[in-house]
Amino acid sequence: MARMDHRSQLLKGVLDMCLLAIISEEPSYGYEMADKLSKKGLHLTSEGSIYPTLSRMQRSGLIEGYFVEVDGSGPPRKYYRIKGSGLDRLHEWTEEWFGLRDGVNQVVKGVARDRTDD
Repeated sequence: MARMDHRSQLLKGVLDMCLLAIISEEPSYGYEMADKLSKKGLHLTSEGSIYPTLSRMQRSGLIEGYFVEVDGSGPPRKYYRIKGSGLDRLHEWTEEWFGLRDGVNQVVKGVARDRTDD
């Protein structure tokens, strides 16, 4: 259980960046984004954690939402698309992420090697 909580906390720190990356590929709605993240190995994301993040990013002007009718089989779906400022922010965060990832890898690289020596 503690491992799942820790992974969830790590994902919360990068969820904005991951959602912007998904939306930059094509406009998407919440459930679809959760599914796409899950298929890419981020199984910790629920719609419940996605919607507040999307709302915050929309208020910040990074993305915009719009409704699309769904074949008359229910209420319209709210899709999100990235705005220019969101794309700029995604590029900034991506550069920061790679720098952080490389630094963390340098710090912990000996740990993985030590475990394989057991």
